[in-house]
Amino acid sequence: MDTVTAMQTFAKVIELGSFAAAAEKAGLARSVVTRQVAFLEQKYGVRLLNRTTRKLSLTDAGRAFLERIRPILGDLAELDLALQVQGRQPTGRLRVSAPVSFGVLNLGPAIAEYLAAYPQVVIDLDLNDRVVDLVEEGYDVAVRIGPLHDSSLVARPLAPQQLVVCAAPAYLKRHGTPREPEALRQHRCLHYSYASTGNDWHFERDGHVHVIRITPAFRANNGDVLRTAALAGHGIILQPDFLVGEDVRAGRLVPLLTDYRHTPLTMVAVYPHRRLLSPKVRSFVEHLEARFGGASGSSRASRNGAQPVESDS
Repeated sequence: MDTVTAMQTFAKVIELGSFAAAAEKAGLARSVVTRQVAFLEQKYGVRLLNRTTRKLSLTDAGRAFLERIRPILGDLAELDLALQVQGRQPTGRLRVSAPVSFGVLNLGPAIAEYLAAYPQVVIDLDLNDRVVDLVEEGYDVAVRIGPLHDSSLVARPLAPQQLVVCAAPAYLKRHGTPREPEALRQHRCLHYSYASTGNDWHFERDGHVHVIRITPAFRANNGDVLRTAALAGHGIILQPDFLVGEDVRAGRLVPLLTDYRHTPLTMVAVYPHRRLLSPKVRSFVEHLEARFGGASGSSRASRNGAQPVESDS
């Protein structure tokens, strides 16, 4: 039995907390994973794991063994990555996270183009409006909108976006048009649940910042749902231009408080810091930058549902 493979399996068992999870992750039978760990214990003559029907725990010898093999496995991973980079051919599985509506409306076509250029890459796309933990959950790349607070991640800017306050003409006819931010407290506001600023809407004019704490009439964790409610006349929304821009230009939604500014948002591709960036990640991020980036990125990415979420991971 290959000792290095057994070491990798042992580390994966500890990382995932069970033989079954490690087997599923590796696409192996549970018995194979069990034999690989048993092989190491027999080879070195020590018990590495305490096994019960409910959980696993490291023995003292197992803890010391894990600490010694982690740098070895890391060096092997770096070597494997370096050989991929040298070959310069993007290959393998690429796990991508993106907001739901953006993925359906915009990222899907971009991925189709990418796969046509790099057929040896297999993309595993997860659409979810929550902020995923790239490292903990095993993602290679995520598309996000908003501030990045985790310095362990690399953020590649793709396109700037502006926030827009707007409502349907029917709503404004019934409830009136707010002329200053403070008036929003008397209006029905439709709010994005994952907003990084909580229930606060920020406005700025002439160097003065207005922070308005709204009481949402409707909350949702997806921008398209809020847009639909606004179009139906149920309230006022604060959403990026790429989501509501076409509706504003068509007159279906009316921009409000246009004398006030909001801090621009940036669509970014984020990925973990690595000494060597794999060809699949590099090529994919560069593809997104070419398709959505630059001054025209906002128009090309119109009507999508990526959200201004806080990008902690």
